[in-house]
Amino acid sequence: MTEYTNDSQPDVNEILQIRREKLAELVENDANPFSVTRFEVNISTDQITDNYATYENNTVCLAGRIMSKRGMGKATFCDLHDRNGKIQLYIRKDEVGEPSYDQIKKLDIGDLVGVSGVVFTTQKGEISIKVKTLTLLSKSLQPLPEKFHGLKDQDLRYRQRYIDLIVNPEVKNTFITRSKIISSMRLYFDTQGFLEVETPILNTIPGGAAARPFITHHNTLNLDMYLRIATELHLKRLIVGGLEKVYEIGRIFRNEGMDTKHNPEFTTLEVYSAYSDYNDMMTLTENLVCHITKQVLGTMEITYQGEKINLTPPWDRISMSQAVLKYTGVDFNQITTDEAAQNAMKSIGIEVEATDTWGTLLNKVFEEKVEQQLVQPTFIIDYPVEVSPLAKRMNNDPRLTERFELFITRREIANAFSELNDPLDQRNRFEQQARQRAAGNEEANMMDEDFVLALEYGMPPTGGMGMGIDRLVMLLTDSPSIRDVLLFPTMKPKQGETE
Repeated sequence: MTEYTNDSQPDVNEILQIRREKLAELVENDANPFSVTRFEVNISTDQITDNYATYENNTVCLAGRIMSKRGMGKATFCDLHDRNGKIQLYIRKDEVGEPSYDQIKKLDIGDLVGVSGVVFTTQKGEISIKVKTLTLLSKSLQPLPEKFHGLKDQDLRYRQRYIDLIVNPEVKNTFITRSKIISSMRLYFDTQGFLEVETPILNTIPGGAAARPFITHHNTLNLDMYLRIATELHLKRLIVGGLEKVYEIGRIFRNEGMDTKHNPEFTTLEVYSAYSDYNDMMTLTENLVCHITKQVLGTMEITYQGEKINLTPPWDRISMSQAVLKYTGVDFNQITTDEAAQNAMKSIGIEVEATDTWGTLLNKVFEEKVEQQLVQPTFIIDYPVEVSPLAKRMNNDPRLTERFELFITRREIANAFSELNDPLDQRNRFEQQARQRAAGNEEANMMDEDFVLALEYGMPPTGGMGMGIDRLVMLLTDSPSIRDVLLFPTMKPKQGETE
C-alpha cells in the first residue's frame, strides 16, 4: 500500500469512500470486523522489547493499531502500536496463506488488529513478530493525520483528544505520568495516616474560595444549587467531627476565564490535619512534592520550558512583605495607614482604588511585581487578612494571617493556612464578605451558617493545604498549558455544534 505524502494524498472524500467499500466487502464475505467480540492478549509491546531474551522464538498474542504498512514482494511489514509502545510485524504470504494475505494487503493505517506470532529479530536487528494469524478487530473508516507531520493543530488536538493520543505518543506519556503522580500522591497520604474522603459537588452555598460559581437547578427541590468551588468547608466539618487527618482529590468548578493556567473545571488536592499549623503544612507540602517527583521522575532536578528547576529541599520561605521589599523597595512593615499604602503604590505605578486598604495593596503589588520573579520553589508566607477569610490571624500582627502559597515557575502551586477555628471571627469575616458580595463582588464568599455552627462545636487547631494537581502535572511533564494535561479541556463549541 502506498504511504501518501502531503503532495500525493488523495482527496479525503475519496479515502472515506474507499474505506467504506472495503468494509462492505468484508461484511459481504462474512468477515465484519465489528462482529468480533474479544481477542486474547497475553503480552504488550514493551514487554517484548524490554525482555527480548525471554520471549525470543516464543509465540505471543498482542493487539493494537496499524500505524504504518509497506510491502516487499510476498511479504508485508507493519508497525503495530499499543498503549505501551510499538513493534514491527513481519507477514509472509506463505506463512498466513494467500486468502489471509490478500486481506492483510487491504488493511488501512489506523485499523485495529490482533496477531499471533513468533518473536524474532530481523537481519537489520529489529525486534519483530513473525505473524501466523492476523484478525481485523475494528476498521478505521477515517484517515489519520499525515504520518510524518502528525497532528499539530492545537485546537483540533484538544477537541479530538482520541486522535491526539493515537498519532502523538508523547501525549499518551503525559497522561500516563499524570496517573502516576496522582497514585504517588495517594500513596504518600495513605502511608502518613490520612483518610481519603469524598464531599459533595452540588452545594446550596458555594464556599471555601473567592470564585464565581456555576449555577444549576434541582427540579425536585425547585432549588438553585452550585457546583463546588472548593472542598474546604466540608473537609473542615470532618475535622470538627473527629476524623483529624483527611484529604480529597476532586474536581472543582469555577465560572471564570480560561488561559494557559486556568480551566473552568480542574482537579485539586485538599488536605487537613488537626493539631497542626501552616508551618507543618509547609513541611508536608515540601515532602509531598519531593516524594512524587522522586518516585515518578527519579530526579529532583527538572527542566520546565527551558528553565532548570531544582526541587531539592529545603525551599526558600519568605514573607509577602519581605518579598515586596526585595523586588520593589517598598517596606510595608513601615507603613501604618491605608492612605500611606495608597501613596506608596502610586509612586511605583500600581493602580489604586479608593477602597484599597493596606492589606489589599500589599497583595496587589505582590501579584503585579513579585510573582513573575518566583521561578525556583518558594513559600510566600504571612498574607493580609483581607485576602485570607478562612485563615487564622497572626498573634503578633492582626493585619496578617498564618497563610502561605507555594510558587514554582512563576505560578501558584499550593495554598495553605493555619485554619481559622474561632467561630466569632469567622462569622465577622463572612459578614464582611457578604457585604462585598452585595456591593457587586461575585467572587466574595457567602455566609455559611452551618459552617459557623460547626465551628461553634469546636474545631481543634488545624493546618490545611490545597494544591492544583493540574499545575503540578504541568510542571512535572514540562507542559506549557493546562489544556495539555487535561484529557478533555473545556472548549468553545465549533460553529454548528450548538444553536
